[in-house]
Amino acid sequence: MSLKIEQYINLADDKLGAEALYATDDFFADKSRLLSRLDPVWKDDVYDDNGKWMDGWESRRKRGEGYDYCIVKLGLAGTIAGVDIDTSFFTGNYPPSASIDAIYSPEVDPTNSEEWEEILPSQSLSGDQHHISEIDSDKVYTHVRLNIYPDGGVARLRVYGTPSVDWDAIDELQQIDLAAVEHGGRALACSDETTETSPTY
Repeated sequence: MSLKIEQYINLADDKLGAEALYATDDFFADKSRLLSRLDPVWKDDVYDDNGKWMDGWESRRKRGEGYDYCIVKLGLAGTIAGVDIDTSFFTGNYPPSASIDAIYSPEVDPTNSEEWEEILPSQSLSGDQHHISEIDSDKVYTHVRLNIYPDGGVARLRVYGTPSVDWDAIDELQQIDLAAVEHGGRALACSDETTETSPTY
């Protein structure tokens, strides 16, 4: 894998405003957990009204045809260099495979749009593992759709890329922070981080 994720920002970070807009089913674990910046955790003997509490998004077992998906609005629009479909702590209940579509739709809810573009073909998944894939595209996207076949649980979805900035829309006399994440700034290295670590973007 040639992708170096530390060179990119996680565009699907909930702290940057990413939001899980819609899921076909999230009966066992809420879709919003999919985007947490924090690493997933396992909690022994913790249950909720629907069963074992899991740190991620988890749908019910399908009894018929079809598959589940979750639509995510990226915190920052940008080009996507790679994705990580993380099934940490999902062992017997992970999806056998998954794919990802993307769309540029800054003004309109794309839930029912027919303009989705496949950026990651269906990939086989394993339980309790990171599945990092490189994306070969220079297009700008605002949303992604994670498709799981046919159902199951995913702990985290990370969408690594570079924010797209419309510099023409910024007043040339306006002062802006060029080190800000929304303008593409990121910390690459430091002399010492023994007590504090940089957030995962």
